[in-house]
Amino acid sequence: ELIDEIAKHFGSQVCVLAVDAKQIEKGWWCYLNGGRVETDKELYSWTEEAQERGAGEILFTSMNHDGVKNGYANEALSVLTGQLSIPVIASGGAGCKEHFRDVFLQGKADAALAASVFHFGEIKIPELKSYLCSQGISMRLM
Repeated sequence: ELIDEIAKHFGSQVCVLAVDAKQIEKGWWCYLNGGRVETDKELYSWTEEAQERGAGEILFTSMNHDGVKNGYANEALSVLTGQLSIPVIASGGAGCKEHFRDVFLQGKADAALAASVFHFGEIKIPELKSYLCSQGISMRLM
């Protein structure tokens, strides 16, 4: 209902739904409290419902990939971007420049975020942007 209210009063463009999900035996399920509390929401049906209610973007964090630095959940991202008409932001898994390339080319993400690789200087943002441009991924360099 909060999504409905935000979209109605302020517009979908200001409503970003952050979704923390884990891949478990029964599929991708949404969690609360940093992945400690399972909900009754399945990732793909919940994000579709959120879009229908007025969410303007989805910020998807794979709890399986977050902090591991082995790459993003590109298969799940590809499903999300294929079923939704709103932008999908990827979170969780960046460890090298190639992971960013893959999240855009394989996962079809509209945007990607990362934290520790930037905070600890493992990847320099200007170098990443230049690399991604060299891979055919357009972005602002400045």
